[in-house]
Amino acid sequence: MLQDNRWTQTAAAGSARIPSPRIALLLPANWPLLLTASLVALFSLLPLGFILWITVDVGWETVKALVFRQRVADLLLNTALLEITTLPIGIVLCVTLAWLIERTRLPGAALWSWLMVTPLAVPAFVHSYAWIGLVPGMQGLWSAVLVSVLAYFPFLYLPIAATLRRLDPAMEDAAAALGLGPWRVFFRVVLPQLRLSILGGVMLVALHLLSEYGLFVMIRFDTFATAIVDVFQSAYNSPAANMLSGVLVLCCAAVLGLDLMLRGNERYARVGTGSIRPAERKRLGPWVIPALLLPALVTLLALGVPLYTLGRWLWLGGFAIWASPEVASSFIQSILLALAGGIIATLVAAPMAWISVRAPGRFQKVLETCHYYVGSLPGVVVALALVTITVRVALPLYQTFSTLIAAYILLFLPRAIVGLRASIAQAPVELERAAMSLGRSPGKAVWATTMRLAAPGAGASIALVSMGITNELTATLMLAPNGVETLATRFWSLTSEIDYVTAAPYALMMVVLSLPLTLIVQSQSRRTAGQ
Repeated sequence: MLQDNRWTQTAAAGSARIPSPRIALLLPANWPLLLTASLVALFSLLPLGFILWITVDVGWETVKALVFRQRVADLLLNTALLEITTLPIGIVLCVTLAWLIERTRLPGAALWSWLMVTPLAVPAFVHSYAWIGLVPGMQGLWSAVLVSVLAYFPFLYLPIAATLRRLDPAMEDAAAALGLGPWRVFFRVVLPQLRLSILGGVMLVALHLLSEYGLFVMIRFDTFATAIVDVFQSAYNSPAANMLSGVLVLCCAAVLGLDLMLRGNERYARVGTGSIRPAERKRLGPWVIPALLLPALVTLLALGVPLYTLGRWLWLGGFAIWASPEVASSFIQSILLALAGGIIATLVAAPMAWISVRAPGRFQKVLETCHYYVGSLPGVVVALALVTITVRVALPLYQTFSTLIAAYILLFLPRAIVGLRASIAQAPVELERAAMSLGRSPGKAVWATTMRLAAPGAGASIALVSMGITNELTATLMLAPNGVETLATRFWSLTSEIDYVTAAPYALMMVVLSLPLTLIVQSQSRRTAGQ
C-alpha cells in the first residue's frame, strides 16, 4: 500500500490496484456518477433560478408594486397566525401523547402508538373534506388550526416518541436522587433532551403548512399557496403569481434558517460504557382513565371523523358511485404515475446516494444540499416554475408527462435519497474492492455488489416516493396533460362541485394506498429507536 493512502492492494499476488472510497470519483470510470449527480443538482436549482429570473425580468418597480401591497400583507398575517397557533398546540399535544404512550403503563400502549401514526395515511385535504362533510359551516383560522393539527401531528409525534425510547433513564434517576420532583425532572432533564426532535418535527409541520393547498381552500382560509393557484387559474403566466411564489420561497427559507438557529451546536449523547437500560414505566393510578381519554379523543377526531364521513358518503352513494368508469381510470393512472415517478426518482437519486456514502467531500456536500433543499419547496412553486419555463422556453413540453414526472422528481427527490443512502451505507465497501480486484470496472463492481445489496432500500424509496405522488395535488393540477386525472385531482374536481358522495371512493382509495407508507414510517421509527 502506498503511504499517501491513495491506493490499496489486496495481499493476493497479481492483484490490481483498488482506489480508496474517498478518491474513487477521480477515476474516469466514475466520472459519469459525478456528472449525473451534478446535472441533477443543477436541475434541482431550477425553482430558485426561476424566482431570480422572473424578478430580474419584470423589473424592480413591478416587484415593488406586486409584493409591497395589502394582499401580500394579509397573506403574511394569515401565515404567521396559522404557524404560531398550530405549532405550540401540536408540540404540547405530541409531547403529552408520547410521554403517556412511551413512559407510562397506559393500557394498550402498543395499539395507541400505531394509531397516533395512522392519520398520515389520510391526505390533509381529505381531512378537511371529512370535517366539512360533518360540520358544513367550518371556515376561518381556528378551523384551519384544528384540521392542521389533526392532519400533521404525527410528524411531531414520531421523532418525539422515538427519542423518548432511546433516552437513558439514568439521568432522570440522578435528578430524582438529588431531590427533584417528577415535574421538575421532566422539565429540567427530559424536555431539554427532546429539543432536537421537537425542532425537527416543527420544521416539517411548518413547511407543510406553507405548502398545503387543498386543506385551506376547503376551510376557506387564504394562504400563499391558495392565492398562487387562484391567480394561476385566472392567468397562468401572471407576474403576480410568480411574485407570490417568491415571497413563499422566502417564507420557507425563513423557516429553515430559524430551525438552524434554534438547533445550535448542542448534542445530547450517552458516552458511558454499557448499554442503555429501558426506562421503567410509571403507574398512572387514578389518572389512568383521564390518560386514556387523550389518545382516544385524538384517534376519534383524526381517524374517526374521516372514516365516519367516508362511510356515510359511501353508504349514500351505494354501488352506483363505484360503477363509474372514471373510478377505475383514475386509479390506474394514479398507480402508473406513482410507479413511474417512484422508479425514475430513485434512479436519479442513486448517483448522489452512492457518492455521499462512498466519496464524501466538500463539493459532494454541496451537491447533496442541492438535492435536499428542493424537498422543502411547496409543490405550487415547483409547478409554477416548470409552467413558466416550459411556456417561455420549451412550449412543446408544457402539460406533458415528461414535465409532470420532472415535477415529481423535484418534489420527492429527498425521499428517494434517504432510503437509498441508508442501504448503501450498510453494504460493505470491501465487496466493491474485491470485485474490482477481479478485473471488473468500478461501475460494474458497484452495480454487481452494492446496488444489489441496496435493493431493499431502493424498494423503500420507490414506495415512499410513490405514496407521495399518489396524494400530490397542486403540481398535478397545474401540470397534468389534458385527459389525465389522478385520484387526487378527480377527488378535487368533484369536491369543488360540492359532489361529496361521488368523491368518496377516490378519497377512500387514496387512504388505502397510503397505508403502506404509514407502516413503513412506523417500522422505521421503531428500528431507529432500537426496538
